[in-house]
Amino acid sequence: MKEFLQRWAINTLAVLVAVYLIKGIHYESPLDLIVASLVLGVLNAIVRPLLVALSISLVIFTLGLFTLVINALLLWLTGSILAPHFTVAGFWPAFWGALIISFVSLVLNLITGTSRSRVSIRRMKPKPDDKTIDV
Repeated sequence: MKEFLQRWAINTLAVLVAVYLIKGIHYESPLDLIVASLVLGVLNAIVRPLLVALSISLVIFTLGLFTLVINALLLWLTGSILAPHFTVAGFWPAFWGALIISFVSLVLNLITGTSRSRVSIRRMKPKPDDKTIDV
């Protein structure tokens, strides 16, 4: 439950950043923003895998970039479902908003440790038999 609430809060912050950066995405009250992030999360969990499966050839052909279009369509659908409380003016605001939401969510998930992906930086120690010549 804690992980769900943390992911929901991160998604809400990401949507808030997109609202402030992209003209064409608006909300009326903070509750509308919270509900919009919940609806977007539900659509991402249920509809997104189906859309990716149906368009797998496009996803492969574009080396995964078509998933940005799928994310934009889901954000646009969220705006359509929740209008007039949360609105997305068209495809391009949805596209740029989805790009920002994805990036902000990725960064916040990495910072908080809720991401399934892990980034680690390791320094290689020099091998003991490695001979270096100082000139």
